[in-house]
Amino acid sequence: MPELSCAGRRWSVAPATNLLDAFVKAGLPVPSSCRAGSCHACLVRCTAGEPLDAQPDLLRAEQREQGWRLACQCRIVGDLSVEVFDPQRDGQAARVEHLQWLSRSVLRLRLLPERPLRYRAGQHLVLWTGTEVARPYSLASLPGDDPWLEFHLDCSRPGAFCDAARQLCVGDTLRLGELHGGALHYEPDWSERPLLLLASGTGLAPMWSLLRESLRQGHCGPIRLLHVCGDGHYLSEPLRDLAGRHENLQLELIDASQRDSVLQALRPTSRREIALLCGGPEFVETCARGLFLAGLPRGQIFSDAFVGANRPV
Repeated sequence: MPELSCAGRRWSVAPATNLLDAFVKAGLPVPSSCRAGSCHACLVRCTAGEPLDAQPDLLRAEQREQGWRLACQCRIVGDLSVEVFDPQRDGQAARVEHLQWLSRSVLRLRLLPERPLRYRAGQHLVLWTGTEVARPYSLASLPGDDPWLEFHLDCSRPGAFCDAARQLCVGDTLRLGELHGGALHYEPDWSERPLLLLASGTGLAPMWSLLRESLRQGHCGPIRLLHVCGDGHYLSEPLRDLAGRHENLQLELIDASQRDSVLQALRPTSRREIALLCGGPEFVETCARGLFLAGLPRGQIFSDAFVGANRPV
């Protein structure tokens, strides 16, 4: 049977055991969230041996060369030694610069990292409150313009990270983990095409960044932004201010009670439209399926679904 080594321990596991499952069964604290390779919270570095990786393209080539793997996507097929991502050693510090409740459940968190962080609109960053509590969040800040990193935390449900976030004060320090990108992005050659931004809840966070990025790049085609929320549209004022300064921006702020009827009536304005979707899995799937059935090509639909943790992280 293969032997797994980590954190000074060595134990036998059944062949083809999922690496994250092996950690959980052994009682080793490895954060995880989506188990789909999207959140990057379960990052580990192989120091000896090689697991079978189901999704090697989820990490950058330079990360893989350094031995980094996503535990949730790997199976143990031989003796393996790994190091769990250590935010103190492998991450960087960031100071809490600003805290504000934008609604009853949405906390705006702004961080100043110890070193400038290069990122693009639509990317995620793993935030650590300690050595065991980590959670991926979409960046809401605008690269190159905002001096801080901004996140919108949905604190409507209990969770280890949100519980810790409620206790944060300006001046406290968090650690930054892995920066990675999903499907959401903005391309300069979309500038004359219709742009549809669909978000539910704090799925608005990356859309706030992408919307401003598109306008900064001189997007001249029509832009529609639809936000579905059951706890108030927490960026309604800055969104309306932006719409007042850009004639091509149309807003539709939708109460959660009207969601189904609005989504059923949703249609692309043309077959050239680009759609960006973000929110819970059901919302994203419903929107993507509806737009495709209404005639929008799949290659013009980009989505990012927020997947809840399998256990509190």
